[in-house]
Amino acid sequence: MRPNLLIIMTDDQGPWAMGCAGTPELDTPTLDRIAAEGMRFSNFFCASPVCSPARATFLTGRMPSAHGVHDWLKSGNIDVEDGVTWCGRDRPREYLAGLKGFTDHLAAAGYICGLSGKWHLGASATPQKGHEYWCAHSLGGDRYTGYFIFDDKPEMTRHEEYVTDLFTDRALGFLDRHGTGDRPFCLSVHYTAPHAPWHRDEQPEQIWAEYEKRDFPSLPVLAPHPWNGWNPTPEQRRDTIEGYFTTITAMDRNVARLLAKLDQLGIADNTLLLFTSDNGYSLGHHGIHGKGNGTFPVNMYEEAVKVPFLARLPGTIPAGAVSGSLVSHYDILPTILEMAGVGQPETELLPGRSFAPLLRGASGGHEAVVVCDEYGPVRMIRERRWKYVHRYPFGPHELYDLQQDPGEVSNRIDDPACAAERERLRYGLEEWFCRYVDPAQDGSRLPVTGKGQIDFADRRNRGRPAFEPFPGHG
Repeated sequence: MRPNLLIIMTDDQGPWAMGCAGTPELDTPTLDRIAAEGMRFSNFFCASPVCSPARATFLTGRMPSAHGVHDWLKSGNIDVEDGVTWCGRDRPREYLAGLKGFTDHLAAAGYICGLSGKWHLGASATPQKGHEYWCAHSLGGDRYTGYFIFDDKPEMTRHEEYVTDLFTDRALGFLDRHGTGDRPFCLSVHYTAPHAPWHRDEQPEQIWAEYEKRDFPSLPVLAPHPWNGWNPTPEQRRDTIEGYFTTITAMDRNVARLLAKLDQLGIADNTLLLFTSDNGYSLGHHGIHGKGNGTFPVNMYEEAVKVPFLARLPGTIPAGAVSGSLVSHYDILPTILEMAGVGQPETELLPGRSFAPLLRGASGGHEAVVVCDEYGPVRMIRERRWKYVHRYPFGPHELYDLQQDPGEVSNRIDDPACAAERERLRYGLEEWFCRYVDPAQDGSRLPVTGKGQIDFADRRNRGRPAFEPFPGHG
């Protein structure tokens, strides 16, 4: 019997932001339960430390320099005028048109695919990538009340209920309709939590009030990073953490509702559950508040490029396992298709490889290989011990010995003792990207600033700017 798939993705959740990942002051009992009943990964990486390119890679298995989404999409989602959105005149653009995602392959194999939550890959009103059910947030993110969605219809509607609850409600409805049908399902529940803004009057007061009573010793208090770092007052720091933690705990309670529905329908034992985030997040780590674009130049610190990742399939995935293997969102497409028994002839042309054997209890992952990330002209190659970050065309570059310096404090880029490692890693990074890049979409030659993508990054934009310039930098 082919397994169902329930894929839960959060927005801006750091790899540290679960109780089971070493942050005990954060209440995530449901995520901790999934980890106890399945497998937790401690070295799982996104493809880009910002939402839209990371999500595009998660879905298609292609690097940003092959699918063309290099920054968060500031426009190109919906057809509206200023006054409805914060980005002025918007135009629907289907950024992934012509590229297949794992949901396309699953749909072709008979799966019924549904989306409830954040899309943020262009033309949000239009069901894409094999999805038959489509409840999509109109934008990439918004307030937790008073937002717009496309509720399985082309007209955009405004809603006031807590957004995390709403997307769970829609997902539960999908499961009621299709959970025990003749076709297996793939349901993607993409929460906007814990993405900002965190207005207390929009959050569950009981949860927020509980965090008011706590200290947060797991989170560092450091001097602000020299690249536009975070320098809050103690009150600002506490308020930010309380808001961030509240949204995660509220999300965790909604995941509990999904698990209860699987149990109620009697399908938990045949449902592969994957939990992850689009990118990581720093909350004081390195003196930063944010993800890759929490600094300028954008950063590739571990907190930004790692994501939480949990997998559960009773009877197949060993319970309580923790894997330290190097694995990436690049590997999701071939893994899902293998676990679902669906062939995909193009997998050998993609950079990822299936970690299904690892999920079944065998050793695997990118133990002796590398994980590569990119954010426009910033690229990273990550081995078990060494990490090299190259910024085209001018730098600054970084080299870290993660065995000796897991906190990435000492940049060894100019250390003569590390010259051989630096050159080896630079060559490996360039060779890897040359193998998989589409020259027309090559981010190393694009002015990506972290301030948003506003059009196609190739000739389809007909000469219009594709990216927002960074203030003072063009």
